Amino acid sequence: NSGVPAQHALGTVVAATKASNGLPQPGDEYDFYCSFPGFRAFCSTQGERLLRCMSQVMQYHGCRGLMKDSSKVTGLEDKFDMLVDSNDAILERVSILLDEASGVNRNQQPVLPAGLQPPQMIVSSWNRKAGEFHKRAQSETFRLLHAKNISRPQLKFREKIDNSNTPFVPKLFIKPNALKPLPEALTKSGRQRKERPEDLDVPAALADFIHQQRTQKTEQDMFAHPYQYELEHFSPPDGVLEKPELQMFRPIEETPFHFITTLDELVELNEKLMTCKEFALDLEHHSYRSFLGLTCLMQISTRTEDFIIDTLELRSDMNILNETFTDPAIVKVLHGADSDVEWLQRDFGLYLVNVFDTHQAARLLNLGRHSLDHLLKLYCNVDADKKYQLADWRIRPLPEEMIRYARDDTHYLLYIYDRVRELLWERGKEQPTQLQVVWQRSRDICLKKYIKPLFTDESYLDLYRRQKRHLDSQQLAAFRLLFAWRDKIARQEDESTGYVLPNHMLMKIAEELPKECQGIIACCNPVPPLVRQQVNELHLLIQQAREMPLVKVGVACTTQE
Repeated sequence: NSGVPAQHALGTVVAATKASNGLPQPGDEYDFYCSFPGFRAFCSTQGERLLRCMSQVMQYHGCRGLMKDSSKVTGLEDKFDMLVDSNDAILERVSILLDEASGVNRNQQPVLPAGLQPPQMIVSSWNRKAGEFHKRAQSETFRLLHAKNISRPQLKFREKIDNSNTPFVPKLFIKPNALKPLPEALTKSGRQRKERPEDLDVPAALADFIHQQRTQKTEQDMFAHPYQYELEHFSPPDGVLEKPELQMFRPIEETPFHFITTLDELVELNEKLMTCKEFALDLEHHSYRSFLGLTCLMQISTRTEDFIIDTLELRSDMNILNETFTDPAIVKVLHGADSDVEWLQRDFGLYLVNVFDTHQAARLLNLGRHSLDHLLKLYCNVDADKKYQLADWRIRPLPEEMIRYARDDTHYLLYIYDRVRELLWERGKEQPTQLQVVWQRSRDICLKKYIKPLFTDESYLDLYRRQKRHLDSQQLAAFRLLFAWRDKIARQEDESTGYVLPNHMLMKIAEELPKECQGIIACCNPVPPLVRQQVNELHLLIQQAREMPLVKVGVACTTQE
């Protein structure tokens, strides 16, 4: 079973990442710890050990250079370059071996859509055995899958995704539980959405300009948080600021589960939630094959039932949940709601009022670790299964194991909510002060607004400074042109910038300034599909940069926070 060592390796990497995240962060905290000789000695010893280990891995795979070379001083920048190059080489080798194990000819034509794939012929005995195993345990192939052949869910959306270079406008048309009416600019009549210039046959840049001019007068209302007034005047219900009565969670095997895929089922769920005092909420997100990102699933758990909503299927209907999501009498329990709040606004026009964030509670209680994994183990004696952290949540139908993973994120959360409230009550000496702090912090998170990534003539400088490289004027011009090309293509194709052209490849091309198309391809390993498709356009951009005069570059290369 080749999956066993892979899962063991993934668990080891996750554990190492958690451990590194627990180290003091750069700044005052790190400087303080460095004043202790024991801490400095520990960092030095472990640093040397890590460099030796990395060097051994690089040597094993035949990569150039050593992380720890006594014959010369190797700077941080050189080590980073070696690490990037080595990772590229190792991942390419892994990709080749996986293709070989699957019976795929590395030199064949690009992968066809799933429905058009011809059956693959397995010719070796070991490969045939692997194929038989995968038939027996088909769902296990999804564990670390970043599926190539998934039909893009964006193609089925009723509303076109707005990747335009204009500020985000709230999707809210109706405002349930309002204390202050929805601004006229956000109502259907006020928006006049059908007259949006991007729906007409005009260039994207012109459409963006016309839209910005049109909305200039109503900008303050259109870009404000629709529930800002309600959140600023929110007070937690009286019952939740008292010592809670613990309600033990039901075994997950005995808990009714519903997978919501139709509007009728969604309406029925909303009606059930209206009768609840609280429910737990979480989201599963995908960002690699989308410019802005996609919310693929929504998990909701009450005290008695678990629900998973196929938000790709019901994307245009999700706004009906605002009736319960903004009800100040119903507590919405989330863990680490910062991103969830923004994704709900971006994809569905959903807003939250009356949230209790268990992550904020864990921080206030100083529980050491604030992750949901830690709280699950601490309060529920449940070991979180993280083997699907890297799964592609666009996959349909969802394997049973992925459904179970998604359910775990909310099934136990209401009991954790009870336990941390009990501890907050005790820490507050039987006064609601600590509870009020968590509700206040959670309210502040709900006040966050989703902000679209906007491209400007100086957007490239932020990435350039983070790279800590020194480019001449021609190289910097290439970097700027490539950055602009990548942003344009990512918006047009609805792909992430990392899918179109990863940062290290962008920098590599800018540094090398290849004279031929093949030189551009040689800078990329593996070659991103859109780079291969549009290599001629990239070649013209590089030529344009090479024609620039060589002058002194006055851009600081320090990291800017």
